[in-house]
Amino acid sequence: MKSKNSFGKGGKPSSNPRHQGDRTRNKASEFGSRADLGRDKSPSRRPPTRQGVGNGTKPEGFKKKRGSDVGHSPRVRIGLYGSHAVLAALLNPTRTIHHIYATEQSEFEVVDMVEAAMATGLKLPAVTLLDKDAFDRALPKGTVHQGIGIDCDPLADVYLPDIINRAAQKDKSVVVMLDQVTDPHNLGAVIRSACAFGADAIIVQSRYAPPLNGLVAKVASGAMEHISVVYETNLARTIEAMQESGYFALALDERGEKTIGQAQKYNKTLLVLGAEGPGLRPLVRDKCDVLVQLPTFGALSSLNVSNAAAVSLYAVTTG
Repeated sequence: MKSKNSFGKGGKPSSNPRHQGDRTRNKASEFGSRADLGRDKSPSRRPPTRQGVGNGTKPEGFKKKRGSDVGHSPRVRIGLYGSHAVLAALLNPTRTIHHIYATEQSEFEVVDMVEAAMATGLKLPAVTLLDKDAFDRALPKGTVHQGIGIDCDPLADVYLPDIINRAAQKDKSVVVMLDQVTDPHNLGAVIRSACAFGADAIIVQSRYAPPLNGLVAKVASGAMEHISVVYETNLARTIEAMQESGYFALALDERGEKTIGQAQKYNKTLLVLGAEGPGLRPLVRDKCDVLVQLPTFGALSSLNVSNAAAVSLYAVTTG
């Protein structure tokens, strides 16, 4: 994982990684005294920002910048947004955070997030206030950002040997593979389910899978910080490598003779799913050890891939 120096007030690089800083000094400079941290959120309390620090009457320099002042500035870059995604990133010591943004409506919530992260010893930049128009201009049209966002570096790349080595000493392991799943909403939802059911990683096809961007992170609701996503060029060869490492490839396909509930349980399972519609490509499907299907009883005979992943993960991780 990346471990770069974070950038504090004034844009100067910190001499230490943010997770090795002086917790007491950092809290004192960014949030005031320890006594201030316990105060009730009265209307007069003002959280710290780049424009001012402290409680009491709002100083002139603390006022929110106008959207025209910051909305078109190249410095306003928002990579992750939304409360769950941002909080998880702030709490992740491997994330390098450059800027933290809030609106006046979300400022108390964002400061609470920052305080929670700093209480664990992390060093973070102060909160910068933007108006909603500035937020909207920094993100794709229609983005639901909740007035919460950060400018951060992406997570470090993770490769297949990393996943195999991590699971080598585990009694049980489940890894999810997605073939031709191109919708970022689906990828985010699968990441969330895989994290919830304790999967070790998700493998996607690098040519078709969406990047791990703000939309994926928001849909994943913070899970992107807790589970590795591996981008592989050739999924058929990847299946072979996983099988050589002791994984049994279980593919969801309507041609399966058994349901996933009837399938044998394995200590190491590679759960392979294709996109709704095209499904698994023949070469990927043929490399799998067994095909299983999800039984359905209603008017619809198939599930969205993210729903199918959640049901399948429950089936292979329980019982």
